Amino acid sequence: MFSNFLSWWPWMLLLLSLHGSVARQNRFEWEQVIRLPGEPDDADVDEIGGTRWAVLVAGSSGYGNYRHQADVCHAYQVLIKGGVKEENIVVFMYDDIANSEMNPRPGVIINHPQGPNVYVGVPKDYTGDDVTAENLYAVILGDKSKVKGGSGKVINSKAEDRIFIYYSDHGGPGLLGMPNRPYVYAMDFIDVLKKKHASKGYKKMVIYIEACESGSMFEGVMPKDLDIYVTTASNAQESSWGTYCPGVEPAPPPEYITCLGDLYSVAWMEDSETHNLKRETVKQQYKSVKERTSNFNNYALGSHVMQYGDTNITDEKLYLYQGFDPATVNLPPNNGRLEAKMEVVNQRDAEILFMWKMYERLDHQTEKKKEILEKIAETVKHRKHLDGSVDLIGVLLFGPTKGPSILQSVREPGLPLVDDWQCLKSRVRVFETHCGSLTQYGMKHMRAFANICNSGISEDSMEEACMTACGGYNVGLLHPSKRGYSA
Repeated sequence: MFSNFLSWWPWMLLLLSLHGSVARQNRFEWEQVIRLPGEPDDADVDEIGGTRWAVLVAGSSGYGNYRHQADVCHAYQVLIKGGVKEENIVVFMYDDIANSEMNPRPGVIINHPQGPNVYVGVPKDYTGDDVTAENLYAVILGDKSKVKGGSGKVINSKAEDRIFIYYSDHGGPGLLGMPNRPYVYAMDFIDVLKKKHASKGYKKMVIYIEACESGSMFEGVMPKDLDIYVTTASNAQESSWGTYCPGVEPAPPPEYITCLGDLYSVAWMEDSETHNLKRETVKQQYKSVKERTSNFNNYALGSHVMQYGDTNITDEKLYLYQGFDPATVNLPPNNGRLEAKMEVVNQRDAEILFMWKMYERLDHQTEKKKEILEKIAETVKHRKHLDGSVDLIGVLLFGPTKGPSILQSVREPGLPLVDDWQCLKSRVRVFETHCGSLTQYGMKHMRAFANICNSGISEDSMEEACMTACGGYNVGLLHPSKRGYSA
């Protein structure tokens, strides 16, 4: 009997040991899955070490561009809930929509049809005339001496800190919009990033860009050795998209006559709000946003989300840049799609949609309806003028057979938009002097001006062509002397 006991006792010990091990493992897994909000997450013991900083930029103005400021206000709320300190977040927005007479909810900005007021508590660091490229560069570099107006807040970061930059606006090949000219040009922006890196002003940086042709800001010019990761809403040659727009699904509340958000922007923010960012990586969000921004592979109504710079950063957890909201502690790192396919509006057509909806609302106000129709007609006329002028300039410079193909040619992936960025600025200034402001619509012609430079056309030849093409056109209020030059 005793000998039998000795024979099976080692097996009993082994079974008890295994049972205890499994029990401890199951208990550990259970503890990792269910936590109370605010409880520490032991599964991710790495702490940021330094300080999180953020720059949020809405580069447009006007109620028709509601979505860009709504995007930025929403981004601010995501970061604040994540524990990023207000004093470490710098906000650029014109601040003319919350209290606009056209806003059906005075003092309120929403970024989703059923969304909350995202305007609450947003700091007014740089508003109105202070929303400029010059101030943006100074803020990123942490150079208070170069800031003009505003709160004076800058990114005073150190070598161990992380920086998150988010920019939402209109764009064009090689540039991003600003409500006050000049615009943000790719090489100027890249130079600022290089200077920030040289000053050892951060450990890692992540940049999200919402704009048409936003990939062109980084294609062929973004170094991989700056410890910066960039993702853009579109590649170098396509539009980005407005969403939650009147007349499309999902629609905004019926009282709204403008788009509430942008497809790429709401994709990343709604993703951040529905995941545990201590578990979700930058790469996981990139893939999720890429799928949703493509409208689930329906590129006729979506765009190609791109990435540039140091892609090794994508293995890092998102909370290192966007913070961590304790309320999301029990959410998984990836819980599938948030929405089905979405109806969208081309960024450059959103302006016309807004004016048309405004016209429809003025039922019996004959004079005001007439004013809106005249504004629509003027906008469409100037668009046709810009398109026709650029086409004619191409013919005058390269001939009727080669002109269109040269102006519209797209360089191979990996090559920059233009070899000489100062030349690009110069040709834009010559064009605007004779043909009027490019406007947010005309930004799409930047590739044509870049190709003029790449073809070696002199400034004198460009001026002669512009004078011929636009000599009889009355620019009026759209002259850059009234609005400022784009370059």
